[in-house]
Amino acid sequence: MDKTHFKNIPDSPGVYLFYNSKKELIYVGKATSLKSRVKSYWQGPKTPRPVEEMIHEVQNVKWLTTDSVLEAVILEGQYIKKYHPIYNIKWRDDKSWNYLAITQDEFPRLETIREHELKNGTNQKKYAKMFGPFPNLNILATLKLLRKIFKFSTCTQGQPRPCFYYQIGLCLGVCTNEISPTEYKEKVTKPLLLFLSGKKKQLLKDLNKKMALESKQENFEEAGRLRNQINNLQKIQDIALLHKNFLIDFTRPQTTQIIIEGYDISNLGSSGKVGSLVVFNSEGPLKNQYKKFNVKKVIGQSDVDCLKEILDRRLQHSEWPLPDYLLIDGGLPQINAVQQILKKNKINLPVIGIAKGPDRKKNEFLFLNLKPIQKKWAMANENLLIQVRDEAHRFAITFQRSKRKIQK
Repeated sequence: MDKTHFKNIPDSPGVYLFYNSKKELIYVGKATSLKSRVKSYWQGPKTPRPVEEMIHEVQNVKWLTTDSVLEAVILEGQYIKKYHPIYNIKWRDDKSWNYLAITQDEFPRLETIREHELKNGTNQKKYAKMFGPFPNLNILATLKLLRKIFKFSTCTQGQPRPCFYYQIGLCLGVCTNEISPTEYKEKVTKPLLLFLSGKKKQLLKDLNKKMALESKQENFEEAGRLRNQINNLQKIQDIALLHKNFLIDFTRPQTTQIIIEGYDISNLGSSGKVGSLVVFNSEGPLKNQYKKFNVKKVIGQSDVDCLKEILDRRLQHSEWPLPDYLLIDGGLPQINAVQQILKKNKINLPVIGIAKGPDRKKNEFLFLNLKPIQKKWAMANENLLIQVRDEAHRFAITFQRSKRKIQK
């Protein structure tokens, strides 16, 4: 293929399409930078790679730009579903092919399904609409982003107390009976379906019309909600949507707050074992999000096993938003323990460990699952990370002491 073709490829998100000499679409991919991603196929190391099977067949490259990586992900899924490009099918990993689906519930939910679950007989009748496949998509980051824009519900109508997302403004009140099924479908399900169908322009047009009407009728609260939704759609912030085995060259905007969860264990010998979870953003602690854990299953004295238990229990709470970084007070044994729990729960998060070193007079940083840009951020914010570590330690000790007083 003529390399001068690369000069015309834009440096923007989108999908790229590889065609062979018969003008057949043989591969479709997504990228944060079309120019960088496409060039990488011809400028990579000359070693045997799966891509070498395909690249000699490519005679033409086309591309479609999008406003964001999330829209590129959606467009890629549409092309794969429609054209079944041979190399997408040949190289696919059933475990990493994900689908997004809208349920048939009274308050429809947004759920994820893996390819192997479909093959194993997942009941597709429960779904009103299914989107995908999305190869190698970071589902958790995607759901986090979609929840911010569309505020879809995962709670139960009329439950005893408001859900976590209602408390932080990301649920319209299914749990508090503040929204009817009809309103929910109009405000949440319909816009979400349009977006996942790749109809963002139509969605923005509809939302602007509704906002003008609500404002004219002096329903200013609803008009404000629509305005915020429109702004979020126009300025989508893509947060680690693609798995690390894809070329990723974008960073979080500086206006986006980094969220860190810090963990520590405290025990009195082999009894009274407790764990702490503290939450920080770039500006400092978020004390209303701290959590305390009583270690219940570990016998004897093992901080590593205690850490595994509390992290596993924390990850069972799907209603608690995942952070951008996990920070552990400890070294390699603790890092390895966290890796086991993340793998068990099929979650990929950056992990930072801070050990005090053999003489306990220095801070030793260890990294797991960090991309270069994330490691760069971590090293530039060592003081903040040490503050998170120290606060997790303080909070665990305080909880331990309060338990001893009660027991006395």
